[in-house]
Amino acid sequence: MKARLTVSALALALLAAACGQEAPAPVPENPNARPVDPATAGSITGRITFTGTPPVPETLRMGTDAACVQGAGPNPVSNAVLIGDEGALENVFVHIRDGLDPDYSFEVPAEEVILDQRGCVYTPRVLGIRMGQTLKVLNSDPTMHNVHALPMENLEFNKSTPVQGSSTTAVFTVPEVMVRFMCNVHGWMAAWVGVKEHPYFDVAGPDGTFTLEGVPPGTYTIEAWHEKFGTQTATVTIGEGQAETVSFTFTNQS
Repeated sequence: MKARLTVSALALALLAAACGQEAPAPVPENPNARPVDPATAGSITGRITFTGTPPVPETLRMGTDAACVQGAGPNPVSNAVLIGDEGALENVFVHIRDGLDPDYSFEVPAEEVILDQRGCVYTPRVLGIRMGQTLKVLNSDPTMHNVHALPMENLEFNKSTPVQGSSTTAVFTVPEVMVRFMCNVHGWMAAWVGVKEHPYFDVAGPDGTFTLEGVPPGTYTIEAWHEKFGTQTATVTIGEGQAETVSFTFTNQS
């Protein structure tokens, strides 16, 4: 009898997992939650660079959709790897991975984070968002797109943005670095969204720099993520009101 009950329980668990429709359990409220004291907070800044021979940019085959060809211009290439002056590496997601006291509380921003489908690419390609914050995805192209998110921890979704000016929204409930976005209509479209429970994240811009502000004193693991070159980590200790710097250098491992 015990064996039959075990098998039945396992079958039910597998069935529930296969359905994949249940939302992740909400995080319980922390009775010890407290805000960060701005009088003692510091900052972490840095720069991301690339060294070595960069990969050859991939040509985007947009000829199947005349609207994409018109919007993107001639000979479009992937923006997965963007290297600027003095090796500055763009689109690197930098965040505090470990070390933050779980008793700190952070208000979720009310404003939406915008991800645009423009020129038949996602813009920006890499972004960060808070748990519980609204992501709004716009279709700025005169053609049909869809928004297909492929998370590992949050719920997968696939929503249409059928005409120019249409949009859809989503909210993530679990921290996850990173959530991949695609478009099933245009297979070259890609974006990556980092979901964090705290505000200490940034995306390196064209000059490769990033800033994490208002960080409470402590010792932290800082992670830098790039979709092609992987991740790197560094340990940073911040005293009261201190400004610390950390840099990361990536190279092509292929």
